[in-house]
Amino acid sequence: MMAKYHLEVLTPHRKFYDGDVEEIIVTTSAGEVGVQRGHIPMTVALGIGTLKIKNDNEWKEASISSGFMEVKPDNVIILSDAVEWPEEIDVSRAEAAKERAEERLRQKKSQHEYILARAALRRALVRINVAKKYKKI
Repeated sequence: MMAKYHLEVLTPHRKFYDGDVEEIIVTTSAGEVGVQRGHIPMTVALGIGTLKIKNDNEWKEASISSGFMEVKPDNVIILSDAVEWPEEIDVSRAEAAKERAEERLRQKKSQHEYILARAALRRALVRINVAKKYKKI
């Protein structure tokens, strides 16, 4: 069994996770990063993607939507705009958000609006993929 450390995941609306874990893998702005107990301290920007939590040799996966992660040797704090377990994801709402984002991309507006639409599309796709992987839709 791997040595555990404390993980706290906070969003503006709730404490998503607060407990000991063996390992996490999270999407950062530069790709996926794995963290185990004793990891070198760092602060990193999170991207739109997934948060995988390993506890008692079992992985759970959630969608995560940007934020920051502070890593210390014996604890990790994640502050994120939104984090959802697969069973919390409203797939029809995510599908509607995907369609809206695709339509905004087709309209070819300003560079700023394009970047926002791409991020919205990425969030919707991650939510849909995480939900479908675990909900057997």
